[in-house]
Amino acid sequence: MDKKMSGHAAVILANVIFGLGVPVTKYLLEDWTTPMVYMALRCIGAALIFWLIAAFLPKEKVERKDLIVIMLGGLTGFVISQTLTAWALNYTSPVYYSLIATLTPIGTLLLASVFLSEKITGIKLFGVLLGIAGAVLMVVVKWQAEAGSNDLLGISLALLSLLTWVIYLIITSKVSAKYSAVTQMKWTFLVSTIAVLPFAWNEFDQTKLFSGGYGFSEGMMGIGGMAFIVIFATVLGYFMIPYAMKYLKATTVSVYTNLQPIVASFIAIIIGQDIMTWDKPVAAALVLLSAYIVTQKN
Repeated sequence: MDKKMSGHAAVILANVIFGLGVPVTKYLLEDWTTPMVYMALRCIGAALIFWLIAAFLPKEKVERKDLIVIMLGGLTGFVISQTLTAWALNYTSPVYYSLIATLTPIGTLLLASVFLSEKITGIKLFGVLLGIAGAVLMVVVKWQAEAGSNDLLGISLALLSLLTWVIYLIITSKVSAKYSAVTQMKWTFLVSTIAVLPFAWNEFDQTKLFSGGYGFSEGMMGIGGMAFIVIFATVLGYFMIPYAMKYLKATTVSVYTNLQPIVASFIAIIIGQDIMTWDKPVAAALVLLSAYIVTQKN
């Protein structure tokens, strides 16, 4: 497998895992933990795993300016983006969150035009408007048939999460080509732990996950769900993204975000977290079509 193909395979795997992680996160936030404790466990677990792996690999020296970029990327692409994601899933459904996430290629295109001087053509602008139409459709229909406790707030937080993720892809595109994924992630999750832990510290004893007041089988569901989020949706998923960015452009990486709603919707509907209504496939078609249009060269 050549390097570009391995990059494509890596980002596909990452987004399948992220898609699976959406309904699991929804389950954990409803029954087991608060958004900040959820984030703290992800940061601590990933930091320990990446630093342990790095101890057995050749030491890689990181330039100070690149280290600052990696840490800033970690704060935007993980701490801020994923905290907003956790709060968004507190207020809206996994399917609607994931559909919002399909706007990632559009956000990437817009920011690339500002910071990387990439030209936006008329057909790409049409694609942007098509994606916005899909997002507006979701909001309007959700006002008529509420599924979350506050869908407008949840969708707004999801959009902010999308924006910070796109910023992460843009600002880390150059350093991703210079350093190994393990080196980048060990620093990313170290600074993330330092940033999140003070806000979560007083909430640990308030969560069911740490209360101990549950049976063995029930506990395995909560602990197993959190283990999946730490090991797969954090460590493996976030390892694959910088690996893919070594060989692919940020816009190309962002296109694969469109796998998330397909996976998340399928799982969420099966386990009863959401129901299939007419607007979901229509909005998905509009957003996916817009993502395809804005990433075409011609």
